[in-house]
Amino acid sequence: MNTTAEATIEADPTLPIIRITRDFAATPAQLLRAHTDPEIYRQWVGPNSVSTTIDYWDARTGGSWRFLNIHDGQEYGFHGSFHEVGPNRIVQTFTWEGMPEGVSLETLTFEDLGDGRTRLHAQSLVDSIEGRDAWLRSGMEVGVNEGYAKLDRMITDGSV
Repeated sequence: MNTTAEATIEADPTLPIIRITRDFAATPAQLLRAHTDPEIYRQWVGPNSVSTTIDYWDARTGGSWRFLNIHDGQEYGFHGSFHEVGPNRIVQTFTWEGMPEGVSLETLTFEDLGDGRTRLHAQSLVDSIEGRDAWLRSGMEVGVNEGYAKLDRMITDGSV
């Protein structure tokens, strides 16, 4: 794993899966909180050019969520369901409301590396290779990397 602050984003060559891996100077409990506390989540998720408003957020097994990204006065809605929320893993669906047929199944795993460091493994299973490739062409790496950089700052300043 590289030691830079960039996430590794890889497409599975034979399956419609995107895998993201990134190390954080945080415990698994801190990363779980960053992904389940709506006030914390809205502050770091996505690219710097958007603000996020939480519509509803019930981060428990069987719960659901919805948030809006606001960019240049336009709102973009996203929603999903939490299928599993545990201390080291979250399984959820993720849907951009502009393409409601494009539901992805996301699994986030928090690997404790010791010494207050955790490796985040995120996997998104989409409906097709074409759908996966469209995600990759969307510029998602900007939102992933800028969002995680904001999360790094929140961890450093004690917000998480």
